[in-house]
Amino acid sequence: MLYKFLYELKFFWFGFNVFKYVTLRAALAGATSFLLCLIICHNFIPFLKRFNIKATVRDAKEVGKLYDIHKDKQNIPTMGGIFILASILISEIFWIDLTNKYVLLTTIGMLFLGVLGFYDDFMKLRYQNAKGAAAKTKLMGQILLGLAIGSYLYFVCDFSTVLEVPFLKEILFPLGLFFIVFVTLVIVASSNAVNLTDGLDGLAIGCIGFVAVTYGILSYLTGHIDFAHYLNISFVPGVSELTVFCAAVFGASLGFLWYNCYPASVFMGDTGALSLGGTVGIIAVLVKKELLLIVVGAIFVIEALSVLIQVAFFKWKKRRIFLMSPIHHHFQITGWPESKITVRFWIVAIILSLLTLATLKLR
Repeated sequence: MLYKFLYELKFFWFGFNVFKYVTLRAALAGATSFLLCLIICHNFIPFLKRFNIKATVRDAKEVGKLYDIHKDKQNIPTMGGIFILASILISEIFWIDLTNKYVLLTTIGMLFLGVLGFYDDFMKLRYQNAKGAAAKTKLMGQILLGLAIGSYLYFVCDFSTVLEVPFLKEILFPLGLFFIVFVTLVIVASSNAVNLTDGLDGLAIGCIGFVAVTYGILSYLTGHIDFAHYLNISFVPGVSELTVFCAAVFGASLGFLWYNCYPASVFMGDTGALSLGGTVGIIAVLVKKELLLIVVGAIFVIEALSVLIQVAFFKWKKRRIFLMSPIHHHFQITGWPESKITVRFWIVAIILSLLTLATLKLR
């Protein structure tokens, strides 16, 4: 927590007083994590190549035409999520109050899912297939984390269990003990949805960046008593520190995108996708904006729904609705270039972020 040391220097020069402000530290955290991710990726991507830590692409029998499009990706290093998480953690040490319970909770959740994702990536490398760890194993880990966080907030923190509804400021749902289950559903759903979206160069990490910025703003407003009362939203003391955390996530996302944009030099793998997706879900819970995750993260929602619809319809009618799911692969097979799909999804993600912020007044 370097900023606390710098803040104490205000007795020698008043200028150091600026380090108490969340907004300044958020900017510094974003810049720090961005530069760190650039440097770490630059130095460690060759390491991944040297030890043959490369992506595993599903074979032609599973994906058909898509195999011809993606077969070259199996030579690209994976597990780059380690670089993202490392950049965020180091940035936290510099600019975030690590004694803040919401920061600690989010960090622990991110690391837990990072380890779970790392195990999945490791199993893919070990057995040289795209399936990795058993789906039940990953799901059980996500559920345990969700139950632990939900229980901690409910029993230890005396956290508000009221659910806010976007656009309807007068309608509130007190969840009571069901809050624990709800928290689990949010974390599991967001973690898996981002993981499903991570199929094209730069797609998932770019969308994560936009979501992080949006929730950074929401964290600041929710943790500021005047803004919270003015906007008639829940006030959560101390949660504004997550603004700095979100900025660190945004910076690391941009730094990683530098190497992950088309054509990618590295993939984040499940190490990054599961952890960042779950982290977004945790933050949504802590700032009391869980349902807004459906709006700002609609890209992830649509990707996940396309898989569920495809599987359900095939079991019912023995036919497919999409050429392939998740839906970004459907567009690929129809002939859209990969870079065009990614950029268009980014554009939609930006619009969704603006719409999410607009809901604060459209109530």
